[in-house]
Amino acid sequence: MRTIVHLSDIHFGKVDEQLLDPLRRTVESVQPDIVVVSGDLTQRARSEQFKAARAYLDTLPQPQIVVPGNHDIPLYNVAARFLTPLTKYRRYITPNLAPEFVDDEIAVMGLNTARSLTIKDGRVNREQLNRLHARLAGVGEHLTRIVVTHHPFDLPDHLDEEDLVDRAPMAMDAFAKCGVDLLLAGHVHTSHSASSAKRYKIAGYSALVVQAGTATSTRGRGETNSFNVLRLDTDDIQVERYSWKDASKAFEVATVECFRREGNTWEPWLGD
Repeated sequence: MRTIVHLSDIHFGKVDEQLLDPLRRTVESVQPDIVVVSGDLTQRARSEQFKAARAYLDTLPQPQIVVPGNHDIPLYNVAARFLTPLTKYRRYITPNLAPEFVDDEIAVMGLNTARSLTIKDGRVNREQLNRLHARLAGVGEHLTRIVVTHHPFDLPDHLDEEDLVDRAPMAMDAFAKCGVDLLLAGHVHTSHSASSAKRYKIAGYSALVVQAGTATSTRGRGETNSFNVLRLDTDDIQVERYSWKDASKAFEVATVECFRREGNTWEPWLGD
């Protein structure tokens, strides 16, 4: 079994400072095998915000897989936005925009969806998907295959489909060919876990799509600060959502959802 902590949208520059120490303590108590951070480490891609994010990441358990979000690209500095969009991210967070972690149970692959040409939207391209296919071709077929992006491939019904990553159907076809099991994302500050089968009709295939809320930002968009803990066994994944509770000044388990794999499809599971 493997345990993944999934954080997203920490937004240094718009952080609720009272959450930082309780979040760190809770993440440490979970004893994760890996920490995943699915983008938007900063609010406005400023050096001091990246430095603060870097310092905080250094207090969390390792190893870590981190990908950028749209807020990690400068918004108001037009020259930097188009000529050197992720220079500060590469300098302070990681130079690797396609990070990966592979052990004897899981293969976690980061995919950059942040783009200069859009203000908030994300995109994947065929070159990225071809590289992902090559990367996953080199790992054991028995491994649970996980892709991390900032922009989501699925959303709750009440949210606008414009928040989905651009070219999502093309990407999902590629994920089916790669046998991707689990997609982790953020962006909309809303927690969500579901099978991809409802949105994408691909014969004999569905992935589990899990979205994290914002762990530390003051911009909650109607949902309290939260993060996910995923517990993965060979054919089972349990998704625990930890939410901030003002009364206890702590992150506590709010919901638990279970999913089971049958062949190449992941579906909700209510237990035996």
